[in-house]
Amino acid sequence: MTITPERQARRREGFPGQRMRVLPRPLVATALASPVLSQLLVTDVGYFPRASSHGRARAHGAAQHVVIVCAAGRGTCTLPSGVHQVGAGQAVALPAGLPHRYEADAAEPWTIWWMHLVGHQVPALLEAVGATADQPVVGVGDPARVVSLIDTVIRRMERDETMATLLASSGAAWHALALLAADRRTISREQADPIEATIEHLRANVSTRISLVDLAGMAGLSVSHYSALFRRATGYGALEYQTRLRMGAARELLDTTDGPVAGVAARVGYADALYFSRQFRRIHGISPTEYRSHDKG
Repeated sequence: MTITPERQARRREGFPGQRMRVLPRPLVATALASPVLSQLLVTDVGYFPRASSHGRARAHGAAQHVVIVCAAGRGTCTLPSGVHQVGAGQAVALPAGLPHRYEADAAEPWTIWWMHLVGHQVPALLEAVGATADQPVVGVGDPARVVSLIDTVIRRMERDETMATLLASSGAAWHALALLAADRRTISREQADPIEATIEHLRANVSTRISLVDLAGMAGLSVSHYSALFRRATGYGALEYQTRLRMGAARELLDTTDGPVAGVAARVGYADALYFSRQFRRIHGISPTEYRSHDKG
């Protein structure tokens, strides 16, 4: 099957809530001179929620290896080997240079997390994942954990373009591919609880506010279904749960450090110290300063 350009990207202006980072190509060349980054480098990464009319067609393939994780909805991927269906909880891995076309389903457009990768070790990692030119779609045993790692790549690359950031992004991407490969061997086992996986992600990222849409996407669920399951599991809404996690971290800092309240607020993700204090009082019934002055233990 020939991949023709007549259905080239159907939409390029973006999607509400999307996140994307693309490295300048001169920086890619510089990074690949590093012994570590030459093994695996993330050149492009993104998150497209409910990507209606999304599509890409590359008659000669991409210059990088492409990995797409479908968190919700569905789409198709067309290769010389034929048309392959992609659904929630599945990933697509496309080797560099392989002609391809992929697109969201018109009725149920996919929500995807994706990476473009280069480096000496990427082909071996994709081989371990089990994706081939004949069968590019693989099941993901624990989508929330893999999505969480791609989210980590995006958050790192949203910071800056330093070598330290690229190293951290590379590590998270390597971990994501390793999980995809490990899931290939454990896919028949009972899947991990997607709610618990997102809770673990929240606990590991206390200072970062994560939207309900992003959390539901990590779990591969609709927002309404995710919200109901989250409340059943924790007794709280997801945003209130995040606030209480932050307040727990704030209490520990107030108990163990002498820095100003504004500094504590910033460390747990609140740029506005006054708003932090109001939230603290709402939950604890006293201000951060009053809490710190009380004897404990």
